[in-house]
Amino acid sequence: MASIIVLLIVYLLVVFGIIAGSWKIFEKAGKPGWAAIVPIYNIIVALEIAEKPLWWIILPIIPIFVVPIEIAKRFGKGTGFAMGMIFLPFVFLPLLGFGEANYEGKLDELDHFG
Repeated sequence: MASIIVLLIVYLLVVFGIIAGSWKIFEKAGKPGWAAIVPIYNIIVALEIAEKPLWWIILPIIPIFVVPIEIAKRFGKGTGFAMGMIFLPFVFLPLLGFGEANYEGKLDELDHFG
């Protein structure tokens, strides 16, 4: 029980540090600090701070949808299964990983870590 409390405290400290740091960065850039805690709007404000076009907001979204669809295809699964991987990953990733589906893509024999 004590270890759970310690982990919770560490987690909350990390989250607080991220929020506080983002809040201050936003304020230093002349933007409202509270924007750091508003989902999606914080990305828009960060793009403004970085002086990047607003359409860049879609860039993080693309891999969230495209990659699971392509992975599902490589394992012989359809788009419906891919949507499950996106919206219910805690169910569909273990189903794919521990299920009977086999990888049907190219096997890369190169060692990317060596």
